[in-house]
Amino acid sequence: MDTAANARRLRQNQTLAERVVWKLVRNRRLGGFRFLRQVSIDRYFADFVCESAKVIVELDGVAHEGREDYDARRTQTLKLFGYKVLRFNNERVLADPGGVADDILAVLRSARV
Repeated sequence: MDTAANARRLRQNQTLAERVVWKLVRNRRLGGFRFLRQVSIDRYFADFVCESAKVIVELDGVAHEGREDYDARRTQTLKLFGYKVLRFNNERVLADPGGVADDILAVLRSARV
């Protein structure tokens, strides 16, 4: 499957937590920062990317359990491309979306300086 088709499939099959975060960040709703979702970077797809601040937001659900080493390597690769990677587990997103938005915004604002 090509990269564009895979990204499209990932966007169409969002988890509930991904839908919640997308509602928070889409259309520059979070501090005026523009986010894209399911962006291909190297051999990975980043859940949410703010290019202007070089920030990636990753959501970790049950699919990430037992994959800590893989996720660490993936994060290191993304950092090599100049990104700061924020990770939130799905439970936190669903329980405290406002807190997650505040945490993301704080990093975005500090990246702007």
